[in-house]
Formats: sequence, C-alpha cells, structure tokens
Amino acid sequence: QVSLVVNVASECGYTDSHYKALQQLQRDFGPYHFNVLAFPCNQFGHQEPDTDKEIESFARKTYGASFPMFSKITVSGAGAIPAYKYLIESTGEEPTWNFWKYLVDPNGKVVKAWDSAVSVEEIRPHITELVRKIILKKKDEL
Repeated sequence: QVSLVVNVASECGYTDSHYKALQQLQRDFGPYHFNVLAFPCNQFGHQEPDTDKEIESFARKTYGASFPMFSKITVSGAGAIPAYKYLIESTGEEPTWNFWKYLVDPNGKVVKAWDSAVSVEEIRPHITELVRKIILKKKDEL
C-alpha cells in the first residue's frame, strides 16, 4: 500500500480543507492500494487538546473520516515517536506545524514531504502515480 502520513489537529486553520481532501483521497484510492495515516498532535499551537476518543469522534462525525486514526503523539524534537524520526531522517524535513504530509511507497520508502501550506490536491498526482504502479504490477502478475 501507498501511505500518506499526516499529523492532524482539530482546531487548526488547515483542519477543514485538509480533512475533507484527505477523506476524498481515501475514498478515491481505497483501502486496497492506499491509506491516509492520521496522527493527532498537540505540539503546534495546542490545536489538538482533546482525548484520542474525542479526536477520532470529531474526525469521523464531522468529516466522515474512514482512514486510520492513531493516538496523539509528538512528531518533532527529542520526543518524536520512532516512525516520525524515520520520516524526518528519510527526508531531512521536520514538521513545524500541523498537517505535514509524508508520502510512503509500498516498500516503506519515504518518497517526499510537504508542509502544511501545500494542499492535498497538489500532491494527488504523486499518489496517483504510486497507486497506478501497484495496480499495473498486480495486473502483470495475473
């Protein structure tokens, strides 16, 4: 699977546009070839103050989020979880705000990182290309 790893926040100026676009990606590319992996983070502007259960409820009820939602974490600095340390080391790009996005190919290689200001629609072509490669590979294997 292709994954888009995102540090999400419920009370950020980017919340509405990103959650809508992330859910659209999830719908368009489906769970067989692609997943958004959402990691709530309260590190930037304290914009994710709620509990894990409240955060998930908000995302599911407000945006119909069907992608995996993980527990609230730290994504940068000394307290960053190992997965984010790997993303940062792989790209040299450390999140400085909510809604940083990391694209990971099916082999676990980090392809690219984008900051909060880059819309999900701008990175859609990169995701489309990786998903297309998976589909073509499976077709060739049949």
